[in-house]
Amino acid sequence: MMKIYLKLVLAFLALNLYAQPQTEVFSSKKLGVDREFYVKLPASYGKDKNQKFPLMIILDGEYLFEPIQGALKFGNYWDDLPEVIIVGINQNKNEERYADSEYDEENGVPHETGAAFFEFLGTELVPYLEKNYRIAPFKIVVGHDTTAGFANFYLYKDNPLFDAYIILSPELAPDMETRIADRLNTIPKNIYYYLATADGDLKKMQDRINALDANIKNIKKESLSYKFDSFIGASHYSLVLHAIPNALYHFFSVYQPITTTEFNEKIVKLEYGYVEYLSKKYETLEKSLTIKMPIRLNDFKAIEAAILKNKAYNEFDELSILARKHYPKSMLADYHLALMYEKKEDFKRAQKYYISAFQKEPIGDLNKDMMFDKSEEMKQQMK
Repeated sequence: MMKIYLKLVLAFLALNLYAQPQTEVFSSKKLGVDREFYVKLPASYGKDKNQKFPLMIILDGEYLFEPIQGALKFGNYWDDLPEVIIVGINQNKNEERYADSEYDEENGVPHETGAAFFEFLGTELVPYLEKNYRIAPFKIVVGHDTTAGFANFYLYKDNPLFDAYIILSPELAPDMETRIADRLNTIPKNIYYYLATADGDLKKMQDRINALDANIKNIKKESLSYKFDSFIGASHYSLVLHAIPNALYHFFSVYQPITTTEFNEKIVKLEYGYVEYLSKKYETLEKSLTIKMPIRLNDFKAIEAAILKNKAYNEFDELSILARKHYPKSMLADYHLALMYEKKEDFKRAQKYYISAFQKEPIGDLNKDMMFDKSEEMKQQMK
């Protein structure tokens, strides 16, 4: 009994460890000082030792870390947002954010302490995190005003360190409203870029932010995923709380389960290719965001509903193949084949697959009673 109790205690402590942000100190050779940062691991981090998670680097960690953590936790609870490893860098104890973001006024690139911090992130901190935590290739950076402008510098590289940028009311370096648009138009890999301002933002910053937005909107490129928000009734500071969920939901829109809007405006309107749509949704999730996961059961149900609505019954064959791949022990695949044959009025084959489904594991609202009843119904149809 004591051993069981100890195991439960250790399990609770392990879960609590992943649930709480941890403070770490990194001795930086580039900066010549120790830097403090927070690390928050996903709640499921300890469950699968092979699973990797996207990384989010949060500048101005003292005040941006908690609202971002809260938004991610809320979205993940509803399965709208994935779990992410978040790292918040403290930059405000001695106003380090200004030295960290220093740039040359003439050529508009990181300079002296800013150049050192640029290298600290890219050549010290991120490699350290990749060595010590299970980091997926997809990386996000977040900044506000001074640090938002600094985060843009990573786009000046031929192979940017980050894949996604949350740029909140940035203080732009010289010519940055033009240079960022030029870089976004040139970089070959997929880039996610979110930019925000507000009608109550600082006027001198707002004008240049709007100019940057106009330049980016001229880009016609599939590999660029861009969203701009200008919030009404928000200030330079309050816009942050409006922007964070918008940015996250924009970046991870492909992660979200099929919504009613997606079903009505995209899927049902297709003439065919419903199963292909579902496959591509999850292929894009894996390719673009490096998140690999089984197709949700509710998404299978959405495609089933589209097939039935448009009487594209032959597509149940493809859906069955997909179901067998993701849920091989369940009755889902045989159920789809049975449904296909039932709708085509081949009741003998329909009964065969309902009986086969009866012998497999229940899943979702599919159970043995339902399969038995359907097989009996098919038997009656054959008389």
